[in-house]
Amino acid sequence: MEKRTKGTVLSVKTQWWLKVNTKAVRLGPLDGATFPHIVKVKYTVDGNEIIKNKWLGAGIEPPSVNGSVIVVYREDKPTKFRLEI
Repeated sequence: MEKRTKGTVLSVKTQWWLKVNTKAVRLGPLDGATFPHIVKVKYTVDGNEIIKNKWLGAGIEPPSVNGSVIVVYREDKPTKFRLEI
């Protein structure tokens, strides 16, 4: 079963080494390029504070640092989670 809680974004890092091209023809090296992100999230489940990283794909806009996000986690294993952005 899944439960929801609010989490706080601690950091957002861009994976510059993994470029995804969105245009068939580019005029420059970064023309049409998007990059995936790694988001570090802190959330609390039953009084236990959990800090985990989550990988976001290249087409997803990352949340801002110190912003709040909805964390959907498994009731039997709270370290397994996903973000609702």
